[in-house]
Amino acid sequence: MKIHYIQHVNFEGLGLIAKWAQVRNYSISGTKFYKKYKLPSTDDYDALVIMGGPMSVHETADHNWLEPEKEHIRQAINAGKHVLGICLGAQLIADVLGAKVCKAHAKEIGWFPIAWSDAAMGHRIIAGLNSTINVMHWHGEEFAIPEDALHIASSKACANQAFLYKERVLGLQFHMEMDAGAIEDLIENCGDEIAKPFPSIQTAKVIRENMNNIHSCESALFKLLDNWIIS
Repeated sequence: MKIHYIQHVNFEGLGLIAKWAQVRNYSISGTKFYKKYKLPSTDDYDALVIMGGPMSVHETADHNWLEPEKEHIRQAINAGKHVLGICLGAQLIADVLGAKVCKAHAKEIGWFPIAWSDAAMGHRIIAGLNSTINVMHWHGEEFAIPEDALHIASSKACANQAFLYKERVLGLQFHMEMDAGAIEDLIENCGDEIAKPFPSIQTAKVIRENMNNIHSCESALFKLLDNWIIS
């Protein structure tokens, strides 16, 4: 299995996804838009993973790689590849599939539970997973569920947390892949977003006090990725 990932910023890597791929003996290659880059052919990989970032899917004037990235995602989906998007990555997939991506009514930052939807219960994509999981969130925009996609998960602050399209295209608004280093990078580089606590925004102190959630996220992530990749 060959996995290619797209990274938008230099302080948020694959995290626990890299660990999962290593354990499963999958090869990994990457495109990093903050460096000199060249997008690969979709023939060069079996699965595409699109990571997060602070930008909006609509900021094409500020980020000239956004339109080529969207086209590449479209090609990967049309080629029948496994495609996974996380946070911005999920929003990009939703945008490519014609769903609305817009500013959320409230930012969601910190450790909050997500629950699997009634529609997803019994589906193989969440087989072996607990009905609710505490996961990391750090987003200010949200997506609508694309047409013909299965709505998978929601949280108190965000109704649309995940979707599955054509059994192989998975969009996750939340973060199960973040290790402690990635979370510390976000706190350091985006700390202004948590300067004013809100019901859906935790302080850096609370986020750090709940880092033990990383262990349960790792186990759940491995199950979810295995379910996704074997489809």
